[in-house]
Amino acid sequence: MRNRTEAIAALRAATAAQPVLIVGGGINGIGLFRDLSLQGVPSVLVDKSDFASGTSAAPSRLIHGGLRYLETGEFALVRESVIERNHLVRNAHHLVKPLPVWVPAFSWFGGLFSAGLRFLKLKKTPGAKGIAVVKLGLVFFDRFGRATSAMPGHRIVSRGELRTRMPSLSQRIKAVAEYYDARLTHPERLALELIKDAERDCPASIAVPYMALAGSDGDQIILRDEISAEEIALRPRLVINCAGPWADEANRKLGIEGRLIGGTRGSHIVLHRPDIARQLGDGMLYFETRDFRACLVYALDAEHILLGTTDIRASDPDTVRCSDEEIDYLFDVLEQIMPGAAARREEIVFTYAGVRPLPYSGEGTTGAISRDHFLRDFEPEGNRRFPVSTLVGGKWTTYRACAEQIADTVLTRLGVSRRCSTLDVPIGGSAGLDNDAQKRLPFIHGLMARHGLNEAVCTALVERYGSQADDVARHVSADGGETVGEASLYRAGEIRWIVAEERVTRLSDIVLRRTLMPFENAVTRASLDAIARIAADALGWDRQRREAEIAATVTMLDERYRVELLPVPAALRSNAS
Repeated sequence: MRNRTEAIAALRAATAAQPVLIVGGGINGIGLFRDLSLQGVPSVLVDKSDFASGTSAAPSRLIHGGLRYLETGEFALVRESVIERNHLVRNAHHLVKPLPVWVPAFSWFGGLFSAGLRFLKLKKTPGAKGIAVVKLGLVFFDRFGRATSAMPGHRIVSRGELRTRMPSLSQRIKAVAEYYDARLTHPERLALELIKDAERDCPASIAVPYMALAGSDGDQIILRDEISAEEIALRPRLVINCAGPWADEANRKLGIEGRLIGGTRGSHIVLHRPDIARQLGDGMLYFETRDFRACLVYALDAEHILLGTTDIRASDPDTVRCSDEEIDYLFDVLEQIMPGAAARREEIVFTYAGVRPLPYSGEGTTGAISRDHFLRDFEPEGNRRFPVSTLVGGKWTTYRACAEQIADTVLTRLGVSRRCSTLDVPIGGSAGLDNDAQKRLPFIHGLMARHGLNEAVCTALVERYGSQADDVARHVSADGGETVGEASLYRAGEIRWIVAEERVTRLSDIVLRRTLMPFENAVTRASLDAIARIAADALGWDRQRREAEIAATVTMLDERYRVELLPVPAALRSNAS
C-alpha cells in the first residue's frame, strides 16, 4: 500500500477530470470505493480525519440481521441485513465471527397487542415484549436468512441451562431465546482492508486520509491537507457525499443548503469484569430495558466486557463522547439484567461514542427512526457544475449492499456497465485463509517454521491479519520479536509493518484504529512512547513532532475516551530519547 505522501503525489498528478470524488472515508464511502474499483472506475476517496474514524469506529462491533427492525415492519431492511451478514461471515471470516445471542424476556405473552400496533404503524413508541413476541420475530428472522446461512436456527433455552450458564441473570426472567448473529472483531481493520483491495485492483483509485473538503468553485473541488494546509483542486464528473453525520456540513461546502441528517448518539463502555465475561463466554445478551430500549453486553476477552448502547439526539459529531449520564444509565441497565453486578467507574477501561447518520425527523422517539439508507440527488445548480449525491443513513451490516446501490447510480451516470458484484468477493486477509480453525493450523505452523516465532504469536497474527500474517510475521521476526508496552500484546515489527503498509498519519491512527489496544486495556504512556518512536523513525518525525503526537494522543484518550494515562517516569523518558 502506498504511504500517504505517495497517495498525495498521485492526487496532485490526477488534477485533470476525475470520474468520481467520494467525500467521507467511513465504511459506506469505502464500500463504494471498493465496488467502483472492481468496475474499472477510478475514484478519489477523501476524509478530513483518518479512515473509519467517525461513526464507523463507534459501532457495537456487530454484523447483525436487525431483529428489532421487524417490530417496525422494516422487512426489506431485515432481509437485506440477514443476507449481508451471512455473506460477511464468509467473505471476511478472519474478522467476522458467528455469535450466539441470548434474548431474555420478563413475560410469556406480554406485548402481543402493542407489537401488532407497531407493526401496522399505528403506534410508534416501543413497548415490552414477552417470549412469544420474540419467538414469532425469530421465526421470520430465520426464514429470511435460510438460503444463505451456515448458522443454527433459534431455540428456547431451558431454565436449567439458563441458571447453570448465567446464574447472575435476574430471577424475574421467564424465558430466554437464542439465535445467531455475528461479531465484528475489528471494524477499522476491515475498512482498511477494503481500501487496500480497491487500490490493488484499480491502481488509479486514490484514498487519502486527513484531506478535507474545503469548498468548490465552478467545476472545481478544493481539497485541503489537514497536516500541511496545502490545497489541491480536482475536477470530478460527480461527487458522492458519504460523510455520515457530517453530510450536511459537506453539502454546505458544495453550495447545497438544507438539513438531511438528524443523528443520534450511541455510547459504549468497556469494563474490566472477568466475572461477567466468564458467564457470557462466547455469547451476547441482547435485552430490553425498563424504558424499552435495546441494550447489549458481551465479552471481548476473558477479562473485559462491552456494554451498550444509548440512543440520544446529537448535533455535533466532532465533540461526541460518552457522558456521565450515559454511564449511569448503562450501569443501571446492567443492574436490571444482572442484579448485583454493581458496576463501578473504576472498572471502566475505555468508552466511546458515535453519531448515527439517521434521517432528520424532528421530535419523537429515536428508536422509531428508520435505520434504512437512501440517496438524495442534487443536480448542477448555480455556480456548481457537477451533480452531488448525498447518502443518508447506512450501517456496517449493509454497507456492501448500500455501496452496490450507489455504484449502480454512478455507473448509470457515467454510461458504464457493471462488470461484477462484490457479493461473494473475499475481503483482505480472508482470501486464501481457511475458515476452519483446525485447517488453519498448517498455515500457522508454516509461519512458525519460516519466521522462528512461537505458536501463540503466530496464532495472534493470523487472528488479526488472516492470510496477510506472513508479511507481518516477517517484520516481527526481523525485529527479534520485541514487544511494545507492558501488556506485550503487540510486537515492534508488527507496528513497523502497520506504519509502512497502512497509510498511518498520526500516532492516534495506530493506537485507536490499526490496533485494538484501548479495548485490551493495553494503552500506557510507555507503550505510546515506544510506538511513537517507531512511527517517528518510519515517517521522519523529529523529536518535536513525536512529542506533539504523544501529547495529542494522550489528550484525546482522556477527553474523548476516558483513558487517563500516568506520565512516564523521567528516567525511562530520558533513556528512550
